[in-house]
Amino acid sequence: MLELIRVCSSYGRIQVLHDISLKVPAGKIVCLLGANGAGKTTTVRTIVGLHRSNHNDIRFLGKPIGATSGHKIVTLGIAMVPERRDVFPDMTVADNLAMGAYTVADRHQTRTDLERVHDLFPVLAERRSSYAGTLSGGQQQMVAIGRALMSRPKLLLLDEPTLGLAPLLVRQIFVVLKRLHSDGLTILLIDQNARQALELADYGYVLENGRIVIEGESASLRSNPDVERAYLGVI
Repeated sequence: MLELIRVCSSYGRIQVLHDISLKVPAGKIVCLLGANGAGKTTTVRTIVGLHRSNHNDIRFLGKPIGATSGHKIVTLGIAMVPERRDVFPDMTVADNLAMGAYTVADRHQTRTDLERVHDLFPVLAERRSSYAGTLSGGQQQMVAIGRALMSRPKLLLLDEPTLGLAPLLVRQIFVVLKRLHSDGLTILLIDQNARQALELADYGYVLENGRIVIEGESASLRSNPDVERAYLGVI
């Protein structure tokens, strides 16, 4: 579904991504691991057009999108949940979710999608009239994921969806991701909880200093000594 072919990306004179190549097959979960500053967020921002790659080397459903603007990429079927959640704090939960559906013309479908989001995150139905800025961090993360789902994506990109959340909420988020995967949604996941990410994902890549240094089936990465030492807390 998604393919990056030797993607390079820079901030001014500073090159951040060096020949990144990865694939996200349809219906699969792929995780991207790496320390802070490795280039994970730059990778997903480059995919969705918020940061430009140096070459037209990103393909979605077989078509190049490297030169496509961010708002058009959403209409193609790619949605991103950003690291900082970026909810609209002075808008209600209901309005935040509605913003995610601005590309969907079928209002009946929008209502169906909203019911699905409420089924995944019942607290959002209870707090539909609350301002998003008054919610807890975990509830704001639910809004951010729900907003992305309202665009009816074929591919969901998640940048650190469990960052800063309590263990109970972390488990809840991963349960939701597992449900979405079971429904056939394709997911590219960045998460600090490397062990849980690898248990959920089908395939994984490890970034270091803007380069992919390890890749493989999730089971093989879980047993890789370098991955164990660096990300799984095994000495």
